[in-house]
Amino acid sequence: MQYTRRQIGKLALSAIPAASFLPRAAWAADKPNSKVNGVVIGMNVPYNFGNQATSAEDILQRCVQLGVSGVELRARPVEAFMGLPLNLQPQPGGGNRGAAPAGPPPPPTPEQQAAAKAKLEDIRKWRVAAPLSKAREVRKMYEDAGVMIEIVKYDGVPDYSNDELEYTFTLAKALGARAISCEFSTDDAKRIAQFAAKHRMLVGFHGHAEVTPAIFDELLAIGPYIGANVDLGHFVAGNSMSPVPVITKHHDRITHVHVKDRKMHGGPNMPFGQGETPIIEALRLIRDKRWNIQATIEFEYRVPEGSDRMTELAKTMKYCREALA
Repeated sequence: MQYTRRQIGKLALSAIPAASFLPRAAWAADKPNSKVNGVVIGMNVPYNFGNQATSAEDILQRCVQLGVSGVELRARPVEAFMGLPLNLQPQPGGGNRGAAPAGPPPPPTPEQQAAAKAKLEDIRKWRVAAPLSKAREVRKMYEDAGVMIEIVKYDGVPDYSNDELEYTFTLAKALGARAISCEFSTDDAKRIAQFAAKHRMLVGFHGHAEVTPAIFDELLAIGPYIGANVDLGHFVAGNSMSPVPVITKHHDRITHVHVKDRKMHGGPNMPFGQGETPIIEALRLIRDKRWNIQATIEFEYRVPEGSDRMTELAKTMKYCREALA
């Protein structure tokens, strides 16, 4: 599926209530443009939209509506487009850690463990034979609409076989990405390092609140293509200090920062500008130093009563645009 210029304009205009928070040029032009003074304001998708099973087409439509021209795109919507069988796809859900915790799930039964193992093997078999031509269709669809897939996010990496790790890089290249990302693990980094070096592609490991500056130092010492996805809000909540020194020290190995606002000392997610995260300082540092680091919005605060997710996402875009202006 390809979008004509007229269709792209219709996509943009179809979301005027949310897009009205943005400068007109960001959503009324033929293609979206969220690059402000050299810094790409991106989106963690489909995570930000609240449903991990959102299709690649719907993700693109919402990005165009919001004026987003760069994304961190999870692999599963791409794999669904490529033909991953429905029974192997993730179940709908997820996407807002601002919600109240539901408590730990009960431990799986032996039958559930066996079923999960069989499913992982079926996914592995599908991946090693996956039609990458379909991935290139996704790339063209996005690029025709003005949205660059800069980073591809993979979930469940600890369960990946070596041939699946190889697949992560070949798929990312087919999508035109400059980096991949996954959850933080020193052991995973040691496994992935050789594949990253082979493909000369950075891997941005996403750290939560438990990750300290010393842990980042240890991680990046593993190999030259092992990098970091520094989460500004998690870092502030977990370390009760600014992430700016870490960004400055490791800027050449940071694939992207996750932009969210939290309070220190394990504090909650807040609407942008209401927490204690130095979002503006961090974004302006990236801008002024001209570092190739995407400013990736990760939406995790509660949607206020009377509002909706797209309206709030438009507000976060506006906040970042004004910070970088």
